[in-house]
Amino acid sequence: MELEFAQATDCGRVRDHNEDYLGCALPEIAERERTHGWLFALADGVGGHDKGEVASRTAVETLLAEFRKANRDQPLRSLVPRLVQTANEKVFEAGLAAKSRGASMATTLVACALRYDRAVVSHVGDSRCYSIRGGRATVLTRDHTMVSDQARLGLISDREAAEAETRHVLTRSLGNGMFVSADTAEHIVLAGDVLLLCSDGLHGAIPGEDMAEIVTRSADLNLAARQLIDAANERNGGDNVSVLLVRVRSVERIGMYRGKPYKLA
Repeated sequence: MELEFAQATDCGRVRDHNEDYLGCALPEIAERERTHGWLFALADGVGGHDKGEVASRTAVETLLAEFRKANRDQPLRSLVPRLVQTANEKVFEAGLAAKSRGASMATTLVACALRYDRAVVSHVGDSRCYSIRGGRATVLTRDHTMVSDQARLGLISDREAAEAETRHVLTRSLGNGMFVSADTAEHIVLAGDVLLLCSDGLHGAIPGEDMAEIVTRSADLNLAARQLIDAANERNGGDNVSVLLVRVRSVERIGMYRGKPYKLA
């Protein structure tokens, strides 16, 4: 697999500090492409909590550090949610220390790990991952919010959910308890696919089809990331906004037999 990536983050037009945090763990040598792969992560410190920026940074840095230390050839489908749980524990512990000083902390987290021709996406909260293929965006995550749950049950429409005043109220986040349940799924990736990780400052301001158009028309991912940030600020700007773009330039088709990969003809 050959990848290129870009990332950008901004405070927005209203807030004076940024509680989003993002980063990546890249294979230092060619062998680690097959034994470990790549990991990209983005977190959004929960609004209304003190130290949200500490929570998001703790979550991402813990996730990346544990990924780098992981044993070789571990299945990403089981590894990534386990690392999300470790990140949750670190945020929870930091929150307990801060609580004694009258502060509290929590954060969302979305992570995307890639190896061979697979992407494993694991998330908690309402930070999202999209797949952009053929000019169309498909969301690979489900927001852990009150209105998302109501829409899934048919109690409100998708439009009502998008416009509800409670659309940012989370039902799940890192740091609220010792244990957290992360939603995790594995996806096949193809050459030309772009994976887009973002905070709600982006997807709350720009629909998926507009994101796909911006990304598809630009060969430069750094330019596309900046254009997405600018578009979110122009249309809203009321929140921190962050985006991480990963383009699959080439990929080797792989099959699995008894947990072992083999090359497909």
